[in-house]
Amino acid sequence: MSRVSMFNSPLLLGFDQLERTLDRLAKNAEGYPPYNIERIGENGLRIVLAVAGFSTGDLAIELMENQLTVRGKQTDDDADRVFLHRGIAARQFQRAFMLADGIEVIGARLDNGLLSIDLVRPMAEPRIRTIHIDASSTRSGAGNTVDITARRTQSR
Repeated sequence: MSRVSMFNSPLLLGFDQLERTLDRLAKNAEGYPPYNIERIGENGLRIVLAVAGFSTGDLAIELMENQLTVRGKQTDDDADRVFLHRGIAARQFQRAFMLADGIEVIGARLDNGLLSIDLVRPMAEPRIRTIHIDASSTRSGAGNTVDITARRTQSR
């Protein structure tokens, strides 16, 4: 069964990377550990993960390109403990968040079983660029082809 792309419109150029990112996030939809995303101030965000039982040495936070990954793996020091009931999850996890361009991670802290990761979104400056239109003296279709690579190197 073929999958229909939501980005197959000819008006949406260059969104194939976004589509791959959405596919990757859909596969990473496990519910553990639970988390909140909070707005902090005008430009701040905070991701809070419930990681009860994990210490700072059991957790790792990595930012690669625009993907923030939080991993947790507890050491098995329960070998000599006998559990009558074990309801507290002690499994390893990996939770990934895709960050928009420009969002920066400014810090993380572990407090009372909650891992908080603070992010800031800088104010976007509006970018307006005027594109020069070349006037051509010929009207034939053959003379109007443009070598894009040559134009790029000339304009730099």
